[in-house]
Amino acid sequence: MADLRIYNVVILGLGFLLIFTAFTTCGNIEQTIVKSLDNDTFTGSGYHSGYVAVFITPSTWSFYFTSVLIGIGAAMLWTAQGHFLVENSDASTINRNTGMFWALLQCSMLFGNLYIYFDWNGRLEISDRSRKTIFTGLLVTSVLGTLSFLVLRKTLPTEEEMLNEEEGQPLLSSRMMYEQRANSAVQDAKSEFKTILQLLKTKTILLLSCCMAYSGLELSFYSGVYGTCIGATTEFGAAAKGLIGISGIVVGIGEIVGGGVFGLACKNNRFRRTSVVFLGMVVHFVAFYLIYLNIPDDAPVVLKTSTLNKPYLTPSISIALLCSFLLGLGDSCFNTQLYSILGRVYAEQSAPAFAIFKFIQSIFAAVAFFYSGYLLLTWQLLIMVILGFTGTLCFFMVERIQNFSVDLQQEY
Repeated sequence: MADLRIYNVVILGLGFLLIFTAFTTCGNIEQTIVKSLDNDTFTGSGYHSGYVAVFITPSTWSFYFTSVLIGIGAAMLWTAQGHFLVENSDASTINRNTGMFWALLQCSMLFGNLYIYFDWNGRLEISDRSRKTIFTGLLVTSVLGTLSFLVLRKTLPTEEEMLNEEEGQPLLSSRMMYEQRANSAVQDAKSEFKTILQLLKTKTILLLSCCMAYSGLELSFYSGVYGTCIGATTEFGAAAKGLIGISGIVVGIGEIVGGGVFGLACKNNRFRRTSVVFLGMVVHFVAFYLIYLNIPDDAPVVLKTSTLNKPYLTPSISIALLCSFLLGLGDSCFNTQLYSILGRVYAEQSAPAFAIFKFIQSIFAAVAFFYSGYLLLTWQLLIMVILGFTGTLCFFMVERIQNFSVDLQQEY
């Protein structure tokens, strides 16, 4: 059973690796692609929406329509992922499995972005041929990732199957089984929705929602905004476009290091989470300060492909890539610990809990992408600093409540 669970976690991670190789590479480059389009009828913004296949033959209506579809699909995908990860874990393995999955997932930052670097390095504009080649490859990769989920395996038989085995009940007809499963699915959906509403009122979820919201803001920043800022920095010269790919790779390295160290190496479930989240906050704040000094303030909102404004320091490629690493490392700190605490506290209600997590994270990611095209870099960084500090403080409070609860149970 233990081997089967590890197999499922690895396959789950590999599937997400392939899907998000397409997704994260697209998010990293799409605003730069939009700026390079030689199409007077296209009015979309890479900050607002648009993924993969749309960019093969761009049009405004499909750009936004497919973004709605991808949002619906992502909600189901991430809720199922969280539930499946908890189903294949227990209290002693949830951190290991979370770290293993997270490290595999973040390898998605490497391959697509590496291609972007080699293809775009030295270019000032992105050709139609290059765009179509990139996004056709990403589409094929995402399809392969989706198909990989077909080889996931069940860890335990269903209750109906166990009852049939124990009591020797005859198998139901296929029609009756179909009707029972349909009715059961409807009832389960209603029950899960009621559970979500109940959990939203709990102190734990209300406090964690600040940390979830921050994870959405910084997700938007490192996955879409920061790469665009690097590509728009004139001082980086002809290397600017290629640096978008390198930045994405370095973010991925930071994510992988964080997932490996904080998910796999650390085994003290009780006292580790707050330390890791605090480290994530510090790492991000250092990155934000360096970005503030190193990147022009109007880089996220410039309408042309590059900005003529100058930051406080002469833009440095080394500092820019260091910030990429710190953004990835800090993100892994927050996300691995959110997965860990939700899987531990809501082991019996994992699907509703992870649905709430992704709902809040996605709402704030959408908000961040919306304002990213209008707010200067300084204001975007300030918003993340305020919510990051608040989210970390709230996480500390939740951990303290959980530790107090464990102490009471051990006493009695």
